[in-house]
Amino acid sequence: MKAIKVIARQTMASYRKPSSMQIKESYPLPPYSTVIGMVHNACGFTEYVDMDISIQGTYFSKVNELYTRYEFKPGMKFDSGRHQLKIPEKEREIGVTIGPANIELLTNVELVLHIKPKDEKYISIIEKGLKHPQEYLSLGRREDLLMIDKIEVVDVEESILEQDTAARYDMYVPIKEKGNFDSQGTVYQLCKKYNVHPKTKLRFWEEQIRARHISRYSQIYEGTIIQTDGEDFVYFA
Repeated sequence: MKAIKVIARQTMASYRKPSSMQIKESYPLPPYSTVIGMVHNACGFTEYVDMDISIQGTYFSKVNELYTRYEFKPGMKFDSGRHQLKIPEKEREIGVTIGPANIELLTNVELVLHIKPKDEKYISIIEKGLKHPQEYLSLGRREDLLMIDKIEVVDVEESILEQDTAARYDMYVPIKEKGNFDSQGTVYQLCKKYNVHPKTKLRFWEEQIRARHISRYSQIYEGTIIQTDGEDFVYFA
């Protein structure tokens, strides 16, 4: 099978965990939906293009940074002694509280991404879109610029590992994959595809992937069924 391999870097990035509130915590690697969204934006897709994604990478450290948080509740009436901002809603004004909060950032991020559209006709389209995006590439927040080092189309093949091998990068391994690892890692419920409710117009997650975060240098044991592009392991979800 063919896939598009992307080797990229980010000076700083935050891939927010949806469950984090007081401090915006970051996943150790971007979730599948974040990468898929970046691809769609780069290529200018107006309809969802189904694709499988493999995500690997590393980062140097974590730091905390302040950001401005806007907090409000639907239906809460504006109170000049409590709120700093008001926004109109039908016949009333909603009060918004503005204040500082913390966000977790990863520094010196290195990423190895494999993108495999279900329809191979999109291989060349996505490759061209990533090399010549409609606007600058970002991953995570809009300000988290993605610097591309290499983009190429590679062949991914399945084989059985003939000897114990250490992983080169942290990686997401879908729980469906059967393998022997010396580290169980943290299991995340990662979002992949969303849809829009026809009545409320709110987004809801249509597809989520349970994946284990395997740290670099973890041993992958002999006899494990693997996919590889000749250089790096590939675990599609």
